[in-house]
Amino acid sequence: MMLPMLDLELLRSFVAVVDAGGFTRAGERVHRTQSTVSQQIKRLEDDLGQQLLDRSGKDVTPTDAGERLLSYARRLLSLAEEARDVLGRPSSEGAVRLGINEDFAAYRLTKLLASFARARPGLRLDVRADQSIYLRRDLERGELDLALLKRAAGGKDGIGVWPERVHWVDSRSHPCNAKADSVPLIFFPTGCLYRTRAIHAIEAAGRRWHMAYTSSSLAGIQAAVAAGLGLSILPEIAIQADHRTLSARDGFAPIDKTEVALVASPNANPATLRLAQRLAEFCDALQAKAA
Repeated sequence: MMLPMLDLELLRSFVAVVDAGGFTRAGERVHRTQSTVSQQIKRLEDDLGQQLLDRSGKDVTPTDAGERLLSYARRLLSLAEEARDVLGRPSSEGAVRLGINEDFAAYRLTKLLASFARARPGLRLDVRADQSIYLRRDLERGELDLALLKRAAGGKDGIGVWPERVHWVDSRSHPCNAKADSVPLIFFPTGCLYRTRAIHAIEAAGRRWHMAYTSSSLAGIQAAVAAGLGLSILPEIAIQADHRTLSARDGFAPIDKTEVALVASPNANPATLRLAQRLAEFCDALQAKAA
């Protein structure tokens, strides 16, 4: 026997009766009279050919069949609400052009961005991973709506700012000769904040350096350090198990303070500001975990 389609209004009244423990209180919840709710439950029971509620006690309680139906009813009603919410949004929420630093692109941030985009089918999300110097430039040119970038500590603008912990790193298995005449370095191309800081620190110590390995990808830099091709500076989030951090005792003084800043264009649209809020929550969680 083929059962009829389940009526969401009948299911809503059924759930209300179970939650309220009676028809009168359930009627108040669904804005129906007690008699209307009672008729709806009778119709649902007739449709399914099952007694769903036990009316013999002081409170109305679900029967075994009612208990089985209850979880499905809640899920169906929840899905209906979700569908109404999605369809009630504008068909197009415009576009958000986001710039992020390479080390954020390589980690959990991609999952956050994918989830944000899936929940907004009317939004076009354009993401570009690049060096912070170029993200700042393109934000000022109006070519980005939002950027999560690195900069020297003490910047004034930004929706959110988080201090960053960075360290000199070497290979754990194949450490470089720290006393070599010329220090081998591994960094992003010219314009990288860490690269500039490293060169200044080495020259301030009266030492020479050479760029042993240059890569535009974080994974390439991490692998080169692990293989023993040279030293680099990495944020804590990017330091791996096959890396070894260096300190002043190794002849490498701490690097001047840097920070992560979330900066939006002055005319950011509502979708951009919603994404900014999610990114700020992500950075807050990272900061709390590192503390």
